[in-house]
This record gives sequence, C-alpha cells and structure tokens, in this order.
Amino acid sequence: MAGIIIRSLSDQMVEVIRDRILTGDVAADQPIRQDALAAELGVSKIPLREALTRLEQDGLVVLHPNRGYAVRGLDAAEAEEVYALRLKLEPEIAAIAAQRADDDQRAAVTATFDALAAHTGGVAEDRLAVLVKLNRAFHMAIVRPSALPLTVQMLERLHVLSDRYVHKHLEPSGRDTHAAGEHAALLERWLARDSSGVAAALEQHVLGTLIDLRRQLATDGAAPTSP
Repeated sequence: MAGIIIRSLSDQMVEVIRDRILTGDVAADQPIRQDALAAELGVSKIPLREALTRLEQDGLVVLHPNRGYAVRGLDAAEAEEVYALRLKLEPEIAAIAAQRADDDQRAAVTATFDALAAHTGGVAEDRLAVLVKLNRAFHMAIVRPSALPLTVQMLERLHVLSDRYVHKHLEPSGRDTHAAGEHAALLERWLARDSSGVAAALEQHVLGTLIDLRRQLATDGAAPTSP
C-alpha cells in the first residue's frame, strides 16, 4: 500500500543495537556475544549479523579477527575529525536549505523541533537516547531542503557517528536546556531565511559542543588534539 514503509528485521535490529550502544547497555571494547544477544532479542543470528555489518559500516562497531564484533570506544581524535567535517559542511548547507525550503519542508522542520523541545529539561538517563535521536532528526531536517543529496548523505553519516558524542555531551545536568536555546535561535533564523544568521548560529552551536567534548574526553583520560 502506498505510503507505508515496511522495515526489515535487519533495519529494526540496527535501531535496537544502536540505542543500546548509545545508552551503554552494550559496553565499549567488549565482544558482542551474538548468541546471547540474538536469544535476548528473539531473533536469529542472520538479521543480527546483517545489522552488525551495517553498524560496522557506520563506524559504531569494529570486527576483530577471532574475537568478533565489539563497540568502538569514544575517541578524542575521531570526535575532532567528525566535528571538523560538520563545521565545514553543515552551516553552509543549512543556510542553502533555509533559502530553498518549501512550506511543507518548513512545517516538517518546525514539527521536528517541537518534538525535540518536548523531550528537553530534566531528561532521565533512559530517555537520553531518545533526545539524541531527535537531535539528529532536527539537524538533518534543516539541511535536507538544500536539494544536495550527496552532501546530505555525507552529513547523515557524520551525525550517526556524532550520536555517541552528543549523548556524552548531554550527560551533565542542564546541557539539554542550553542546547534547546541554541536550537530555538537557529530555528528562528532558518525560518526567516536568514542565511548568514543560520550559518553563524550553527557554526557556534557545533563548535561549542566540540569545545565541551574536549574537556569531557580529556577528563576521561583521552585528551584530543586540536585541529
């Protein structure tokens, strides 16, 4: 039937395992026990392996010879690279998208922002993964109307890699509220089709997150190098 998207079991497993990685339920650098995980999720190992292969392509897990899959740990150098690429691409593409967006796309961006705002403030740990996904949805919504599909696809990959770092960034109390204020200011400029304002606000927002992450990752004993 038109308009209905049927997600494969593999697609569902990607989302389930990604959520568990975000929340730390699947520990970093520890082998993923596929038999136990498949039994827990009530699936065969085939869709689970397919999901792990896709998550490896996304850079969230790594395949070790003779050890199997494991979740990649947070890495300061990776954070620097991911956020440097976002800073090069995202502000300009969001500015272009603000100019090109039609009424339906503008309404979709507003709805995505409203969903994100509804989950902001006093976020419990078990809801933080939801906030991270909504954060990614908002950031992607403001670039898709650019009509630059290859660049949008690259940004989507970068945001998937960013998710764990966004989760880390939002762990301290009050961070989600501060981010919500920046998102609101960004949305106002985006809806006003203020290209320069969008680019400036988004650059400040992404750079501010990176600066916070540098401190957090340094405290964890993995001090990043400056770009």
